[in-house]
Amino acid sequence: MIEKRAAQRHRVFKGGTITFENSGIPCTVRNMSAGGAAIDLDAPLTLPQSFTLSIACDDLVRNCRTVWRSDKRVGLAFVQ
Repeated sequence: MIEKRAAQRHRVFKGGTITFENSGIPCTVRNMSAGGAAIDLDAPLTLPQSFTLSIACDDLVRNCRTVWRSDKRVGLAFVQ
């Protein structure tokens, strides 16, 4: 498999929250890089085109867009 990421992702296991339209959905952040992350959701659901990922333990908040998804795992790109 050819690696297409601009920055290497590092494995993590952190609780996060996806926020959009005044709704908060818990997620588990599985890996991260400076440019994006992969998260696991409790159940497959439709996400909007853009949303916010927050990781409270790291005091991190990033605007995101979905790049790929596979059932309950979603690949995110951080947007400026």
